[in-house]
Amino acid sequence: MTAQRILATSGGFLATDRWGVMKPGPMILEALRRTGKSRPRVCLLMTASGDDATYLARSYAALSDLGCDVDHLALFTMPNRDPAEALMSSDLVWVGGGSVANLLALWRLHRVDEALRAAADNGTILAGVSAGSICWHVGGPTDSFGPTLAPVTDALALLPYGNGVHYDSEAQRRPLLHSLVGDGTLPTSYATDDRIGLWYEADEVVEVMSDVPASPEGPAAYRVERVGGEVVETRLSIGRQL
Repeated sequence: MTAQRILATSGGFLATDRWGVMKPGPMILEALRRTGKSRPRVCLLMTASGDDATYLARSYAALSDLGCDVDHLALFTMPNRDPAEALMSSDLVWVGGGSVANLLALWRLHRVDEALRAAADNGTILAGVSAGSICWHVGGPTDSFGPTLAPVTDALALLPYGNGVHYDSEAQRRPLLHSLVGDGTLPTSYATDDRIGLWYEADEVVEVMSDVPASPEGPAAYRVERVGGEVVETRLSIGRQL
């Protein structure tokens, strides 16, 4: 069994100067490098967007020139592949954004959650953005239920923390995460501003990664915890944390 490696982000793919065209940011490029493979096998998992064909096509195109083999696991209208076979044969799994609540329900229905756990134990890097970040944790604030954010608390819990995404760009995210940690709905939590990711080994944050250059006033990650009955937020700068 290999210690799990997870990249949980509010970034990953970057916009370009062409409409609808994305490119992989530094975090994805580094995750590919850390597979240790000369030609990594990447599996795209876009359940959270209902396997949106446009999102999937843009992701394929963004990865097309990187010297990796790209495939995907779709669940609509039926699984296109056996989930265990698709995920266990991948070096990197990338989970796209969308509805984390719907993602979790469908993953459990099709036993994708079990396949992801097995793949992580086998050395596959698990990664994703937004819903694809929250899913690895205990839970976090989500817009899955409507424009007013609400908590999801039944995520995969591969990581024993809560998670906040889009921390600097969506006004409801920070106060709700503070409230959920403060009242015990979520445990100690980690959050990311846009274009920031958390690299976990086993269940510890070992690095804050970024798609943009580091700066003292720029985007960062945060640890939100309850200390002596109060919620304390600690800024984590880009770079190694251990």
